[in-house]
Amino acid sequence: MRHFDEILAISADRKGGEAVVWEGMSLPKSRDAIAAIPGEQWLAAFAEGIFQTGLAWTVVQNKWPGILEAFHGFDVGRIAFMSPDWFDELITDTRVIRSAPKIRAIQENAVMIQEAGDFGAFIADWPKDDFAGLMIWLKKNGSRLGGSVGAYALRRLGADSFLLSRDVVARLVAEGVIDKAPTSLKAMSAVQGAFNTWVDQSGRSLTEVSRVLACSIDS
Repeated sequence: MRHFDEILAISADRKGGEAVVWEGMSLPKSRDAIAAIPGEQWLAAFAEGIFQTGLAWTVVQNKWPGILEAFHGFDVGRIAFMSPDWFDELITDTRVIRSAPKIRAIQENAVMIQEAGDFGAFIADWPKDDFAGLMIWLKKNGSRLGGSVGAYALRRLGADSFLLSRDVVARLVAEGVIDKAPTSLKAMSAVQGAFNTWVDQSGRSLTEVSRVLACSIDS
């Protein structure tokens, strides 16, 4: 497995300089900033990813104002106790993506957030050297938050994270960390171990390391 500096050099060479690698990148928010994010924002971020699965992102973006209205701003308590009548109304509501399984998943994720107590603090206090464990927890305890949905939602809200995009996976394969997209606990543990090594070598965040890995592959 190459040292982080070597992979950064590959990325800089591909992109035309190290400054270009970092261009436009948002750094992770502080622990306190993440902890202060209310449950409604977490639920909205998860819902956006769930709705976007299998659709062009513009479809959800164009409908988003109506979705916010239909879900009452993603009020966690209200959605967690969604009545059968409200559920039936939503699956025929033209303001939203009319998918019963996706709407049910949003309701189930509201329950997850409510049961966690202070969900922002829960995310903020999860050990940074076990982000893979957080992804596994979301997949197990949430609904439709496996794959990239949970990770992208956390990234959008500023949590320190890595994204297992096609290019990141390709770099991990090239470095001998895994031999294919990770699906097992063993593979996810190997991925986390590699990221932890690169974080230690560089002093950078998971988010930054993820960016460098993604930029190091010819797409």
